[in-house]
Amino acid sequence: MSLEKLPEVDAAYIAGLIDGEGTVTLTRKHRNENRQLAVTISSTERNLLDFVKETLGVGKITRKRVAQTHHSPSYTYAVYNRQALRLLEQVRPYLRGYKAARTDLILRHYLALTPRNGKYTKKLQQARQHFEKTVLDIKPLSNS
Repeated sequence: MSLEKLPEVDAAYIAGLIDGEGTVTLTRKHRNENRQLAVTISSTERNLLDFVKETLGVGKITRKRVAQTHHSPSYTYAVYNRQALRLLEQVRPYLRGYKAARTDLILRHYLALTPRNGKYTKKLQQARQHFEKTVLDIKPLSNS
């Protein structure tokens, strides 16, 4: 499935959810794999994440394990790789702070550093590792 063009109001709303309760990151599913692009939103309100998934037409919602019985159930919406990239292209004008900076870097370099067949030359692998480090080094400013 591919991500449809979002109306501006939905793009802005989803950007707000990402800024407030989400992540824009490069994550590993397995230890020896390259990192993949992930955009996630966490919430205790499942209907909010259902709206995001229905609006985007892509992604997956999972339930997090509850560590304490008095905690509310929590859910995470996640979308990966090229679908995440398409989402970031549409919400970027509305993102703020460090997630906007990460998104800018990802939009500029992710595709060029991510071959579809997963085959990396040594030079491309080094460039990819540098890119991953640069993205992950962009963090929120501390309030101290």
